[in-house]
Amino acid sequence: MTDLAWLDAAVTGARPQVMAALLRYFRDLDRAEEAFQEASLRALKSWPQNGPPRDAVAWLIMVGRNVAIDALRREQKSETLPDEASLSDLDDAEGALVERLDDGHYRDDILRLLFICCHPDLPSTQQIALALRVVSGLTVGEIARAFLVSEAAMEQRITRAKRRVAEAQVPFETPGPIERSERLGTVAAMIYLIFNEGYSASGGDVHVRLPLCEEAIRLARLLLRLFPSEPEILGLASLLLFQHARCAARLDGDGAIVLLENQDRGLWNKALIAEGSALIDKAMRHRQPGPYQIQAAIASLHSTAERFEDTDWTQIDLLYSTLERLQPSPVVTLNRAVAVSKVRGAEAALAMIEPLAPKLSGYFHFFGLKGALLSEIGRADEAREAFDRAIALARTAQEAQHIRGHLDRLARGSRKEGASPSR
Repeated sequence: MTDLAWLDAAVTGARPQVMAALLRYFRDLDRAEEAFQEASLRALKSWPQNGPPRDAVAWLIMVGRNVAIDALRREQKSETLPDEASLSDLDDAEGALVERLDDGHYRDDILRLLFICCHPDLPSTQQIALALRVVSGLTVGEIARAFLVSEAAMEQRITRAKRRVAEAQVPFETPGPIERSERLGTVAAMIYLIFNEGYSASGGDVHVRLPLCEEAIRLARLLLRLFPSEPEILGLASLLLFQHARCAARLDGDGAIVLLENQDRGLWNKALIAEGSALIDKAMRHRQPGPYQIQAAIASLHSTAERFEDTDWTQIDLLYSTLERLQPSPVVTLNRAVAVSKVRGAEAALAMIEPLAPKLSGYFHFFGLKGALLSEIGRADEAREAFDRAIALARTAQEAQHIRGHLDRLARGSRKEGASPSR
């Protein structure tokens, strides 16, 4: 086996379950992370030579546990464990060890770990940041971009969260029904951020990270099993399904971004759309509107329109207006401006987003939309400036390429206008 991309995907995908098991065993965030990193390095060294294990999660748990125990013994000046070969062979000991270590439930331990990270002793921003780092393995930079803050600020936030968990002696056990209910909102927000990181990556070589999208949907479905009648969890699951249903049409054959208006709707996943529709219909019957339900309703209008021209932009504008009242945010207003541009024109949308500039000065999508609106009303020089700023803020090569396409169209338009009329 030499496919390093597969190896990386396997290790990344296994991280949540492995971290959950190591945390339960050692009750130390830093030690669990160090053990996972060392186990991952050994996997990248061992698997290409010896072949992949039957259960990558079990292998990583076993090796990580042994590494951490070895480190503890060295710290206590005790004798070390036997060599790695005798610890990490790929026989049936893996499964047996995992059964003893995790009571046979490690595959669904991710949700338990999410609730632990969302402990009320931590401020909500630290809860989500810690969960994204520990559970999903996002880099500090990726989490910082998701929160629109600097890497240094996010590093401090995560460090403080870890220290607080250690000092408070937070129990690494499954919280009871009351605690789960109290932490539900933060867990839902964390799942939403995981999905967003997969749907539009905040860094790296790929624009879409499907495993993160799929993991977020799996977690949302697990939440639904715990809270089957909670309208906002129904709305969250519906929203993720609608968004993920369009995945196959979002990039072209060369990996370039395809805007909603140009997507081949025949590639959309009709089964996911139907599932999302059923969930949002069930949520709305509760008559307790919330932000996830409203976003799901917006996504439903996009997903069920047979053609882009059939999109009900007036209704989308009204839904975003409601979302602004429930969850005020410059990003929500920016998204609403797209609907406003379709209903009342680019000038009205531009007037709406201009006051957002101070808060969104480091946000790629702000300058991308601003450039598009300026271009639409013929303010080419200002549009170029906005597009240049967007390219500088692009998080992936695909985002930068997409904006360069706008600049190329502007350049072609300028050459056409400047050409002498034929005689």
